[in-house]
Amino acid sequence: MLGLSLVAVSRWWETAPEPPDPDSPWYVNGVARLRGAAEPAALLRALQSIEDAAGRVRPYPNAPRTLDLDIVAMGGLVRAVPDPVLPHPRAHMRRFVLVPLAEVWPDWTDPASGRSVSEMLRSLPDAPMRPAG
Repeated sequence: MLGLSLVAVSRWWETAPEPPDPDSPWYVNGVARLRGAAEPAALLRALQSIEDAAGRVRPYPNAPRTLDLDIVAMGGLVRAVPDPVLPHPRAHMRRFVLVPLAEVWPDWTDPASGRSVSEMLRSLPDAPMRPAG
């Protein structure tokens, strides 16, 4: 897709919905690390077309979903223009993003803040999370 190749895939992680919702099932999260050059908006469009094909609907923000594909970062690119903002504006607050990210890219540093993935993880509270399977 778009001239990208797969470098690594994290384990799958089951995580409680954020914000907590007793009526929502736990999510399955993971991170794929890719290599190559792609235009950010084109990559986002490609990911959204995959979500649409999987039946994703967007009735309201943070609604339960069949599939949610996000771009966490694209190397050292910092981009404030929406769709997509890079690095992902909430990745640093989400253990369910950072734990699998650390598995596939342990030396990643957020180009916007200069903080490493391990620093960001240490600053977060514990959250309900377990390896899937």
